[in-house]
Parts: sequence; C-alpha cells; structure tokens
Amino acid sequence: EVQLVESGGGLVQAGGSLRLSCAASGFTLDDYAIGWFRQAPGKEREWVLCISSKEGRTNYADSVKGRFTISSDNAKNTVYLQMNSLKPEDTAVYYCAAGIDYYCAGFRRDYGFWGQGTQVTVSS
Repeated sequence: EVQLVESGGGLVQAGGSLRLSCAASGFTLDDYAIGWFRQAPGKEREWVLCISSKEGRTNYADSVKGRFTISSDNAKNTVYLQMNSLKPEDTAVYYCAAGIDYYCAGFRRDYGFWGQGTQVTVSS
C-alpha cells in the first residue's frame, strides 16, 4: 500500500525556518518523483517543487527559489523540504505527492498519491 506521511508543520514568525518531512512507503524514491504542493485558504492547490532521484534533478517554483530546498534520503525513503526566510504568503497546507513516473513535474495530473497535508502558518 502506498502511503505518504508529512510532518514538521507549525507556526513560525516571518523570516523563520521550518523543515517538513515526507515519509514514503509502498514504493521507493528511486523509481518515482516526489513533489510538494501547497494550498492556502480560498486558493487553488499549487505546485511548489519536486525531486527526481532517477534524474538527479530538482525543480522549484519561482516563488520559492532561493528560500526552499528539497532533498531526499533514499535509505530512509524520506523527502525533506527545508523552508527558510518564510513569508506570511507561504502560509498554507503543504502536501507531498508521489509522481506517476520518475520525472519531476509541475502539474497535479502528474501525481498519483497524496499525503494528508501539514499546516504551515507564518505570522507577520
């Protein structure tokens, strides 16, 4: 059974940092890309970044470049999202998702399994 479990969300002041984790089971990160999405209240879920172990590639949305970093520990089958210089507009529920294939992609249709989400709140 494929499962994705996010953790690490919370409340932080603007300029602060948080690290989210996405623990995967039922498949290996070697074969499928992992993406992070976020959804703010009243807004569409948006792609944030992704990682493909097979391609050795990461990709970031412009809104988080230079502030967020995605990495993976394949031995633990876990992906991490390091978020620095957080802004109030980063407030959202953050979801990790497993790709339908190994390539890093930026659309919801390219992801087949989703975690339950973790809340990130950045206060001004």
